[in-house]
Amino acid sequence: MNQSKKIYFLSDFHLGAPDAESSLIREKKIVSFLDQIKHQTEALFILGDLFDFWFEYKYVVPKGYVRILGKLAEISDMGIPIHFFVGNHDMWMKDYFEKELNFHIYFHPKTFMLHGKKMMIGHGDGLGPGDHGYKFLKKIFRNQLCISLFGMLPPRLGIGIANYMSKSSRAKTGNHDKNYLGDDKEFLVQYCKSVVEKESFDYFIFGHRHLPLEKKISESSTYVNLGDWIEYMSYACLEDGKLNLQYFKS
Repeated sequence: MNQSKKIYFLSDFHLGAPDAESSLIREKKIVSFLDQIKHQTEALFILGDLFDFWFEYKYVVPKGYVRILGKLAEISDMGIPIHFFVGNHDMWMKDYFEKELNFHIYFHPKTFMLHGKKMMIGHGDGLGPGDHGYKFLKKIFRNQLCISLFGMLPPRLGIGIANYMSKSSRAKTGNHDKNYLGDDKEFLVQYCKSVVEKESFDYFIFGHRHLPLEKKISESSTYVNLGDWIEYMSYACLEDGKLNLQYFKS
């Protein structure tokens, strides 16, 4: 890769939540950020939950989001690769973004060598110990039969049900994401520690947690959580082999 340019990592836009008005304000900020960095970007990594809900019917996709989709199309057309890791809110992506925007789509964490650094990159949901209820539900949600059955619902009904479930999940979580729970209770910290016992990584980069973090896992490994664009407008930038957590000031 060309080390004269930068690689950007973003996550958890949750466009569509909590309502159309506030989502549009957030979408415009994200588009402004992408417009500012596009000429210095070597590659763009989006680590899931771009939308608060996304489901691709055979001939229908959720309405809206034209600003962010247009900007991502422009960036892709510039020849900048866009890597997208599906999150727990947009795990039902199929091939729309691959065909229309030339995204590289991933459903599991993946290892990359970037600027000489070995990195594990992913959304972060379902990793580490605990949260067995969600892990069970994820298997159901990702089951091809369940996806096909949901796709048989009329879009108005299916999207309505999904939006209700998304809001209910957010209400249950509350302010839980705002506090660091300690190394022994942070599931992604525990996951990273278990990995480095078997394989060395320079960086682990995840989203999902909604809390910007830089945490040393070992002498040579660092875990970075990207935070979100709901409250923090945080992201990470890799330049000349150094990864930094940064904040967008609109």
